[in-house]
Amino acid sequence: MRLASFLADGTACWGEVRGDRIVQAEGGDATLLDFVRSGAVTPPPGREWAASDVRLLPPLDVPEKIICVGVNYHDRNAEYRDGSAAPARPSLFFRTPGSLVGHGAPIERPRVSAQLDYEGEIALIVGRGGRHIAEDAALDHIFGATLCNEGSVRDWMRHGKFNVTQGKNFERSGSIGPWITTSDAVDLARPLHLTTRVNGELRQDETTARMIFSFAALIAYISIFTTLRPGDVIVTGTPSGAGARSEPPRWLVAGDVVEVAVPELGVLRNTVREETS
Repeated sequence: MRLASFLADGTACWGEVRGDRIVQAEGGDATLLDFVRSGAVTPPPGREWAASDVRLLPPLDVPEKIICVGVNYHDRNAEYRDGSAAPARPSLFFRTPGSLVGHGAPIERPRVSAQLDYEGEIALIVGRGGRHIAEDAALDHIFGATLCNEGSVRDWMRHGKFNVTQGKNFERSGSIGPWITTSDAVDLARPLHLTTRVNGELRQDETTARMIFSFAALIAYISIFTTLRPGDVIVTGTPSGAGARSEPPRWLVAGDVVEVAVPELGVLRNTVREETS
């Protein structure tokens, strides 16, 4: 299934995407996040909408945790040109829900920086929580997957000595969606082909076979120090090709269109605008 959150006639809803139609979930759980947490399998069908008549929202409104992974592709590590070996353990940081908009909504370049960058990534949605999850059982804990443009404000990632939190959490600086593809509809154990385009130009082109830490390894590692709960989001890292690593750097500007795509998961598309508030 493909499950989405959306606005229809001014009301926040969720339901199943079927081609160019969306079947709204009727009654029961109030949000898609509630549905994920409930452990239910099939959403109750209700009113049907044309996809063109609704506005997609971030699939999950307020997940408890959005955990992001840094430097998780071999070529991405090589981009640092410091001669270092691949990391032995994942680099992790958190994002806030307010830093991510949905498919089709504008992402914002903050007024304090010209260095807004794109990072196309695959995001996992936890379906079954747990602590100390074994790697060989980890994929069974995934409800599904979606896409993320993990927008980064590069000069604000060095305001503190050791952290990147500020540059990763500007309001509306990234995006997530367009929907969640449930794990019964995509084989997360097989390589997925991830691309990012800016104004139609291919910038990132990689397969998850080149990840340093697999989806299962990430879940096992993260669950050592925190309890994963249904609806938690794990954004699994970006490949090489972000704008900061170009010569000269290629920052996003107002009017740019960023598209993150995986054939099995869809296309996440957003236009850049200047910060409005």
